[in-house]
Amino acid sequence: MNPHPEMRNLSRVSFRPSMYDVLLKPSLSGLCQSEKEAYQLIMDFMEPGQMSQIDKLSFLNAVVTLSSVVRDQANGNMNNYYPKTLLAKKIETFILEEPTELLDSSVRQQAMLCIVALSQVKPPFQLCQKLELVNVSITSTFSLPLIMPSLDRKESASLYLQTIQALDDMLQALVMEDMSPNMVILQSFVEIILPWLMLSDKVQEQIRALGTISRLLRFICNFSELSHMASFTITGKLMGTFSIFCLNPSQDICTGALEALHYLFIILVLQRSVRPKTEAILKDLQKQFRGNLMANMQSLTLIFRKYLTPEERADVLLVAIESMIKGSTNDVFAASKMLKIILRYSVTEVSKVPEIIKLIYYHIDRVTEKTAQNTIKKVFQLLVQAHTDEVILTLFKIKDQSQRGAYKSWEILASFPKGYQVIMEYLLQRIISPQAPKDQEADHETELSTLIATRAIHELLLVPNQQFEVQTFFASLFVALLFQISSLVTKGSIVAQNAPTETEFGDAVSSSIEALKTLLRNSGYIDHLSYIQTLGGWELLVSPERHYEGVSLLARSLVVKNCWHNRPVFSFFIRTLQSPGCTNYFTALVFLAELLCCPDVAGVVDEGATKILADWFNCDELDTAHVFLQITETFAKHKNTIKYLNILQPFVLSCCYSSSIDLVMETFRMLQRILKDLTWYHSSSFIIKLTFTLVHFFEEESDQLRLITFEIYASILAKVSRMTLAFPLRHQILNLLILLVLHLKDVNAAVVEVCRLTLCHIATIMRWSKLKAVFAKNDVFTILNALLKQERSKELWFLKQSVALFKSPQGPIRQVAVWFAGQIIWNLNKAEEEEMEEEFAAFRYMQRDPDPIVSCLTVQTCYILQAKEKMMPAKIPSSYLCLRRKKRRWS
Repeated sequence: MNPHPEMRNLSRVSFRPSMYDVLLKPSLSGLCQSEKEAYQLIMDFMEPGQMSQIDKLSFLNAVVTLSSVVRDQANGNMNNYYPKTLLAKKIETFILEEPTELLDSSVRQQAMLCIVALSQVKPPFQLCQKLELVNVSITSTFSLPLIMPSLDRKESASLYLQTIQALDDMLQALVMEDMSPNMVILQSFVEIILPWLMLSDKVQEQIRALGTISRLLRFICNFSELSHMASFTITGKLMGTFSIFCLNPSQDICTGALEALHYLFIILVLQRSVRPKTEAILKDLQKQFRGNLMANMQSLTLIFRKYLTPEERADVLLVAIESMIKGSTNDVFAASKMLKIILRYSVTEVSKVPEIIKLIYYHIDRVTEKTAQNTIKKVFQLLVQAHTDEVILTLFKIKDQSQRGAYKSWEILASFPKGYQVIMEYLLQRIISPQAPKDQEADHETELSTLIATRAIHELLLVPNQQFEVQTFFASLFVALLFQISSLVTKGSIVAQNAPTETEFGDAVSSSIEALKTLLRNSGYIDHLSYIQTLGGWELLVSPERHYEGVSLLARSLVVKNCWHNRPVFSFFIRTLQSPGCTNYFTALVFLAELLCCPDVAGVVDEGATKILADWFNCDELDTAHVFLQITETFAKHKNTIKYLNILQPFVLSCCYSSSIDLVMETFRMLQRILKDLTWYHSSSFIIKLTFTLVHFFEEESDQLRLITFEIYASILAKVSRMTLAFPLRHQILNLLILLVLHLKDVNAAVVEVCRLTLCHIATIMRWSKLKAVFAKNDVFTILNALLKQERSKELWFLKQSVALFKSPQGPIRQVAVWFAGQIIWNLNKAEEEEMEEEFAAFRYMQRDPDPIVSCLTVQTCYILQAKEKMMPAKIPSSYLCLRRKKRRWS
């Protein structure tokens, strides 16, 4: 049997020393003759120079022989004989020298098998050299022309299949590390192969690429343990790419892509599934393997949802979108079909959101196919729903860099059913509650600030053909933007304090103002804008000193111009005030104080809304109290709200006792004004409570406050008739009768006039016809004598009232009070005197009054009473006393 020509060539090689042999001096004593000859042949052929195919094959066989020797040694190392790196470089040169236009030798095949042999000995290849070898081998093999099996080319086809097998063997050998595949190396290999699939326009090159990847993945499936699986980050890109090629018109490409996708799924299931479920999932994958992408739809969605990381899901989306943007008609169809399958479910956990958004933003114009456009819009919409902050922030970064397509992306956001509504509600929530939602914890870089949220609202408002949606959101938008402006201008919230620079603070305010203007304009309220502009409302709104004047003016414009959103705006304010943590409550109250002047708004006020308003009352906050007085006055002007005055009354009347005299005066003036609109039928309870409150203010030292108190009392009695005079009002009127008479001596002439008119009206409703004439014309002493004469049964009651006026700050009133008390005491018997012991003590104390007239009168009266006591009998018949008591009880 004749030896192979290569082997004959090897046998003719004579052993002679080389430079490397001299330096390294490897020990060849353990080698047999053929192995020594192989070593010497390597030494000879490593010298520079051209080599024939036979020489190349001889060299490769020699390297394989020497590798076998080193592999069998206990601590074998190829570098002990010749540097492995140099050998691999020489082999790489052989591959590069092979023609790519035809396949007529086995050099390419044997070179790759030689690399397999070298990979099995130490030292291991460096990653960079592995990549060089793979890149050269892939290029040399994939570039070959199409080779189809046929009778006349049988040998060539066989050689091609052997070469492909050698390539597979080399890739599998190089991907191994410590008895398990290294997934980092695998990813590097796949990244070298993928361009031949994605960028090539030759079907045979695409088929070769898919087949090589598929067989390499199938090889990986044989291992339960994989090294650096977490670093295999190309999964998403592979899944997207293979899925698209599964719908390729070429059956060979389609089959190859489906096989590659199948083996990728197996790897993911083996590495990422729960072990008890792994077998069942693999069986399902095997059932669908020989079908098409539609048959694998369930597997595709399962892997996408459960076995891909957020980064990998993002890669799937990116591959599909890029195919729809840059690919052929078939790629556009395939990518759109694939996305429709996986997007049937939400894409909540997807990373690289800015990258996806930018890709869509800059290239959507290149997508002309309608289905693809809709699919991309669907991706956009799902990302907005799940990653709103990141999407909006990305859009603004893009917009700040370039004005290209300023509203294009916002139009996409608003082009889906309920899309506008979902986004707007989210942005409103970010303004009202700036903290990130619990289900979307954003880091600092992706956190959507209230400034960005406001700018986003403005952008959405500028989107055309959204008038209906704007009308729907008018109330909530209006209130949210107003609150935002108040928070910024007054610097009373975290929003304002977090503005790092004056420029950013100014931008935040101006953005909010512009958004509010756009809202009014798009809602058809051009007249309102003109009204506010004419009166300087926008300037007032941004002025820290006069901001709330601007708020009032803004509310007034809605009332004056009869805005048909007034009722929804009112309802939204009330809902906002329901939250105890509402930081903009004062802005709301100021606005509502004006808005309640609208009859439509007043007509929808109910008990619940009134109680919500009342809960924000705080007498210690003077500004809040002033606003409440305004709201109370407005309540008194409408037939619907007037019935809820009783809810506000306790809070308003408490203002009468404020330490601020200005607030007290304002309260009384307001009460005086609203009495004109109150009727006894609708407001009797309010009026009676007010009457009892006035008792504490009749003796105020302030002439102005005292006068308005008597005027209010007079206004109350003017509403009273004989028919409405019942307890407790009748009792209160009689209890204040002496006070009114004695204040005919008031130092304020206006008070005197009011008291006289009030007495005349009391005489009318009490049917004191004789006393009425006395009240109208006579002096105090005459009136008191007449009153005592007619109402003798009430003399003890009159005495108590007189004694109460001993504390009056006015000397003339105390003087008359002492005089009248003395008149009554003179007529009392011994038993009655004992019953009125406290009053007697108060009377005697008046001898110390600082007014000499009062003290002198008291002393004189005391002398007279002492004289009377000496003259009275020591004992009064009990029957007489009983008769007197019965008479008083009857009276």
